[in-house]
Amino acid sequence: MQIEISATARKLQGTGASRRLRIAGRVPGIVYGGGKEAQAIELDHNAIFHQLKKEAFHSSILKLSLEGAVEQVLLRDVQMHPYKPLVLHIDFQRVAKDQKVHMKVPLHFVNADIAPGVKLSSGIVSHVMTEIEVSCLPGNLPEYIEVDLATLALGHSIHISDLKLPKGVEAIVHGDDSVVATIILPRGAVSEEAAAPEA
Repeated sequence: MQIEISATARKLQGTGASRRLRIAGRVPGIVYGGGKEAQAIELDHNAIFHQLKKEAFHSSILKLSLEGAVEQVLLRDVQMHPYKPLVLHIDFQRVAKDQKVHMKVPLHFVNADIAPGVKLSSGIVSHVMTEIEVSCLPGNLPEYIEVDLATLALGHSIHISDLKLPKGVEAIVHGDDSVVATIILPRGAVSEEAAAPEA
C-alpha cells in the first residue's frame, strides 16, 4: 500500500516566513528532481510527524498530492528540532518509473531464536548493519529486506552477498562485502567447547 501525503505550494520563503509557518502548525519543505524545477511546499505538521514514525515512510515510494497533481516521490531529508518533537524542514525527490533510485532499506532479522549459535551455543546476535543501500527501479523498491538467521552458528557471519534480494534489486557495496550480522558470546561467557577441557 502506497503512503499518500498532501502538500500545498509555498509562496513566501525565508527564515521569517518559515518561522510563521511552524507557529501555524505547518512544515516548510521542497520537492525537486524528475526533470522539473524545485518547488517550495508546506505540509501539515501533525500529519507528517506521525508519518515519520513509520519505518515504511523512510524507504518507500510516496504519493505526493500537490495542487491537484499527484507525483511519486522519495523522502530525502528531514531536519528535526534538537530537543523538541518538531519537524523543521523536509525534502522530497521526484522519481521517474524508468530511472533507477538509490535508497537505504531497513533490514528485518528473522529466526534468531532458532539459530544454532543462539540455541545451542548461548550466543547473541550482533546486528552490525540495520539497513543497506540498494539500487532499483521505483516499482521494485522493497519496503524492507529479510535476513534469515536460521542456520547461523556461533562465530559465523552473514554478509551482504548472502542476502536474498528481490528481483531487480541490487545491493550497493562500498568496498568490502560487509558483515550484516554475526553471532557472538556475551561478555564474560565461556563457550561449551572452551569449558569442556576444564571439566
